[in-house]
Amino acid sequence: MHRSPCKKLKILLLGDASNFHNALRTGLTRLGHDVTVASAGSYWMDTERDINLRRYNNKLSGAWLWFRLRTRLLKEMSGFDIVSISNPIFLNLRPEKNRFALDFLRRNNTSLFLTALGTDSAYIDAATDPCGPLPYNEWAVHGQPSPYAIARPDILRDWRAPLLHNHCDYTYSIIDGAVSALYEYHLTCSTMLPESKLAYGGIPIDTESITPVELPDRPDKVILFLGMHRDRKIEKGTDRILAAARRVEARHPGKCRLDIVENLPYSQYLQRMRSAHVVLDQLYSYSPATNALLAMAMGLNTLSGGEPEFYNFIGERRMRPIINAIPDDEALVRTLEEVVTQPELLRQRGIIGRRFVEKHNSCEIVANRFLNQWTSCMSPHTLRSL
Repeated sequence: MHRSPCKKLKILLLGDASNFHNALRTGLTRLGHDVTVASAGSYWMDTERDINLRRYNNKLSGAWLWFRLRTRLLKEMSGFDIVSISNPIFLNLRPEKNRFALDFLRRNNTSLFLTALGTDSAYIDAATDPCGPLPYNEWAVHGQPSPYAIARPDILRDWRAPLLHNHCDYTYSIIDGAVSALYEYHLTCSTMLPESKLAYGGIPIDTESITPVELPDRPDKVILFLGMHRDRKIEKGTDRILAAARRVEARHPGKCRLDIVENLPYSQYLQRMRSAHVVLDQLYSYSPATNALLAMAMGLNTLSGGEPEFYNFIGERRMRPIINAIPDDEALVRTLEEVVTQPELLRQRGIIGRRFVEKHNSCEIVANRFLNQWTSCMSPHTLRSL
């Protein structure tokens, strides 16, 4: 039986990415809380939400969203015990409009938190600092600009622009605390917040709803699955993973097959993933994100971030099932060749991966971490009044 560390709370999760807040809602609801999700549905993923904040592709979409917020939607975001925003830019609007909405949320709700699950100015500063906590990431690799930084200097300029940077700093100054989704975001948030205001939550996965795949003892042909967002290939390094996988497929045509999909709706994407043995996730990370954890919950193998620093951070000494990907093209080829030529290892690695997600990322476990941090950051007077 799932138990909550506190009495029933009214919670608003505002903004989303890769179904994070919607999965967190599942865990919080099972613990007995009343949860509303307001988001754009992670855009192409079209994930579930109660309040739709999506902008559509027309010239008036921003004005229409702003009108809806001012006349109705912000009123629907009032009166909550806890509001947690997904990013300082939690609305797909200009910084000054996010600032207006942020101040409204601060005034009209009991507490305000950040779910650190994406890029912001603090992350950019830390990621591009040669002496920063992340030697490699999507923006820099061992002190040098990454392919993504070279391809998209406009994004770096935007996050560093005074208006946006000041808004991010302001957000960190007024929130009651933050809970991080990833090891990387935790490190960068620690440059902005004292230890008492920051906790690691992890990524919530609804393991109860996922029936694991039973991999064969030794598949005749290893199926490598690569799901790509067409606008984020360079950012996630899937362009380099794809090139490495194609080299391996060409060298071992009878031993592996590459299955590639782009921008499928969330439910279709998950169904397609289940037909694979190995999910090729991303390159520039120290830890697994949603795609990799979903694959592991299915009992599949995954190539993703699995550095020792991540395992040590979460206190995991025994189970280390992630096939670690590092930003080195020849190393990627060697790693994938080992996977393809040792198919007898896939089944057991998949079983361990499922156990890993159940232990560290089930949505109830993650929800309890969030609740513990939220309530620890509230004053005793506030808690008594809830």
